[in-house]
Amino acid sequence: MDLSAAAEAFATHLATVRRLSPATVRAYRSDLRDLAASVGDVSIAQVDLESLRDWLWKATQRGDARSTLARRAAAARSFFAWAKDEEFISVDPSLRLVTPKRGRTLPTVASREGMRVLLDAQRALAAAGDPTDLRDHAILELLYASGMRVSELCGLDIDDLDQDRATARVLGKGSKERVVPYGRPARDAISAWTTRGRPVLAARAASATPAVFLGARGGRIGPRLVYTLVARTLGPVVGADNVGPHALRHSAATHLLDGGADLRAVQEILGHASLGTTQIYTHVSAERLTATYRLAHPRA
Repeated sequence: MDLSAAAEAFATHLATVRRLSPATVRAYRSDLRDLAASVGDVSIAQVDLESLRDWLWKATQRGDARSTLARRAAAARSFFAWAKDEEFISVDPSLRLVTPKRGRTLPTVASREGMRVLLDAQRALAAAGDPTDLRDHAILELLYASGMRVSELCGLDIDDLDQDRATARVLGKGSKERVVPYGRPARDAISAWTTRGRPVLAARAASATPAVFLGARGGRIGPRLVYTLVARTLGPVVGADNVGPHALRHSAATHLLDGGADLRAVQEILGHASLGTTQIYTHVSAERLTATYRLAHPRA
């Protein structure tokens, strides 16, 4: 079997058997297509360790980040392990492929005061009753209050919200379901959106949708619109042009820990499979604490 055909078969396996998210499958497919472009039109059995090392070296020369190199190495190992199990190859060439160490990059986090100013400004805009402003205010409040991912927010249906208990049922990575809480400001913003704003946009759709958040034509909102909203509103607060919805997730987690929340509770709220993933926010909190100490203590 040639390499490209095997890569497509592996992507199908990931989607249908392992049931990974579409985004994860796209990432694997992209990495393996890059490998195929690097080694040329060869069969999967012709790919050896030197081919894989040369592929990663080319990526290094392009200036790819260490995190990208590490992800590609992991994709290659998963792919060739599967290929050996399927008996497409007799020897796995990736067994001795060294994974580049990831550099630790702390996430972008807004300050509490910055978030207060941002959300107060959005609430003032929404007070005029424009459906889009009502929606945008509810989105920002909910992302920050719950720490949910943008894909989880876009996938929310009306029945997923329990406004009395101020909780949302979300479908996370690996189709894992969890319930996340949110506070009174988010509940008020969602209530204003669903009663005053959503019906206006829903009336523009050709057919009804159960989605909580709608686009201009009344259909389910897409991640790109949420990215644009967050970049426009949060970007000036954190001083970054390419900030996205994940920065609100980072901010929510960091502020929870700053306020004394238990690390495992934050793990549950965020839907992390591993506590190690959540621990990055302890580093953020520690660095913020150190920065505050240096500014405030006379002997710092």
